[in-house]
Amino acid sequence: MLKEKLLKVFAENPNEFISGEKISQQLGCTRTAIWKHIDELRKNGYEVESAPRKGYRLVRKGDGIHSHEIKVGLQTKRIGHEISYYEETDSTQIIAHQLAQNQANEGHIVIANEQTAGKGRLGRTWHSRQGTSVSMSLILRPELPPQKTPQLTLLTAVAVVRAIHANTGLDCQIKWPNDVLINGKKLVGILTEMQADPDFVHSVIIGIGVNVNQSREDFDPDIRDIATSLLLEKNEPVDRAAVISAILNEFELLYDLYLEEGFSPIKTLWEAYSMSVGTNIYARTMKEVLYGYAVGITDDGVLLLRDESGETHSIYSADIEIASQK
Repeated sequence: MLKEKLLKVFAENPNEFISGEKISQQLGCTRTAIWKHIDELRKNGYEVESAPRKGYRLVRKGDGIHSHEIKVGLQTKRIGHEISYYEETDSTQIIAHQLAQNQANEGHIVIANEQTAGKGRLGRTWHSRQGTSVSMSLILRPELPPQKTPQLTLLTAVAVVRAIHANTGLDCQIKWPNDVLINGKKLVGILTEMQADPDFVHSVIIGIGVNVNQSREDFDPDIRDIATSLLLEKNEPVDRAAVISAILNEFELLYDLYLEEGFSPIKTLWEAYSMSVGTNIYARTMKEVLYGYAVGITDDGVLLLRDESGETHSIYSADIEIASQK
């Protein structure tokens, strides 16, 4: 795509003027076509300076998350190469399920600039206001038995933590099974769903929601004290497209490692980033509240909790609270 190639030229020559002739040669198009695409970039929020006999210089990027903006930073072989973008939708998960049923390829992602009825765990909603978040769903087709798919949730959490650090320098922690927190506040939610027969996985849909450029007032009052964003933690706006690219890059590295070597290296990484393991926690299940020491996770991603009597419980689904926070 021409706009993607144009942005790569600017990225390779930061803060420098590039002549229209040079861009024309690199992109293999006319100077009129270059002017047209630069005009489109300006309409998308990019600030591009032009000067006679000097050419063009990118002064400031926009904050769009269209495919050409994401692919500039993409280093993957297959993940994220096919993108379905929506300015507004109810849920990227719903669209991704429909695409998977229609034989969409592995690595296809669905992205929304605004999500009005995003899906969270336990039937909760995840509303992403326009232009502030990353709301995306990734389609996978792993050759796995259904009982192994929860491992992909843990893998995704590790990929997100590593990507955020690479992109912003911020250090996050994982709260079992699928929340990414920073300074004790929720930053990222992950939801894994699958389409499967009893013994065969047709597809896995991984939903990822990242709070990127919300101010405190952007959050509903009931979550304002427990949620945060990259902007609030870094004290400056963050490029959403770059965050998406970084997540996809890290995900493919870990996914390929997982397919080649199994869950063991992912488990080691997950436990290193976990804020739950090695602490006393409350685990609120549908039936009861358990208190005890989080020993670790099994190879299937099940949390092991040892209570005060010494009995070890396997936690498959629960809300976790660190005991020191109570």
